[in-house]
Amino acid sequence: MSIYVEIFIRSPIEELWRATQEPDVHERWDLRFTTIEYLPRPDESEPQRFRYATRLGFGKTIEGGGESTGTHEAGGQRTSALKFWSDDPVSLIREGSGYWKYVPGEGGVRFLTRYDYRVRFGALGRAFDRAVFRPLIGWATAWSFDRLRLWLEEGVTPERSRRAARAYTIARLGLAFVFFWHGLVPKLITRHEDEFLMLTDGGVSRPLAETGVLAAGIAEIALAIALLIWWRSRVLPVVCVGLMALALVGVGFTSPRYLGHAFNPVTLNISVMLLAFICLTLRADQPSARRCLRRPPGDPA
Repeated sequence: MSIYVEIFIRSPIEELWRATQEPDVHERWDLRFTTIEYLPRPDESEPQRFRYATRLGFGKTIEGGGESTGTHEAGGQRTSALKFWSDDPVSLIREGSGYWKYVPGEGGVRFLTRYDYRVRFGALGRAFDRAVFRPLIGWATAWSFDRLRLWLEEGVTPERSRRAARAYTIARLGLAFVFFWHGLVPKLITRHEDEFLMLTDGGVSRPLAETGVLAAGIAEIALAIALLIWWRSRVLPVVCVGLMALALVGVGFTSPRYLGHAFNPVTLNISVMLLAFICLTLRADQPSARRCLRRPPGDPA
């Protein structure tokens, strides 16, 4: 199945064209490429060739090439077609082709792409592409399109959105980890005595405290999983702030001795609240692949 991504960008078509057709601008927002370089073209009638590289990390870079097979303009719409390939033996993609289309509309441009490719490594490569790589590169395309939208519509530069995405990811994962750990380890596995004492100090009977700790552990694990599934939800970080504030006040009234311990609710709860505030602050600068249409209008799901 070919990859299709579409987004509406409130921008003049000329500005969008420049951001997608000039290599030094294109490489700033497109997650799929680290560098894009146009090669010399002696004759303007010949296709424009380019070279690209994608840094994978750990010192490994995959290189490839391509050529623009032509642009077409009709009725205000523009289309740019291209072919691409890679001779790098590590690259899963052997060769492919596709197009970008720019359709002006009221207040902006429908910007869409459709492309497909052939892979290396035989049946194993095709299976890996279908299960892992194709969904991943489709997501990267959609995420990049929304990153471009943020830049052109709201002035959030690609560099800023990358930093925001990195910080948001660290904060969100940290938030989920804290709730998962505290729900699983002290409440369900080790059944730490302090978990029960903080309830019995408030007048709760021991049997009811044991039930409450078990329920709290399950709820914390569920919250951690929800933070990962509903990645962009702003309600869940707000819930985290509220729970941590209530828990801190509760411990302060019923078990104030814990506030002076080496590992205490003050530092833990406030740190969790700050992680939640970071998520809430950076959410607006986050590109999201979900803002893109992933199937052509009218295609069956």
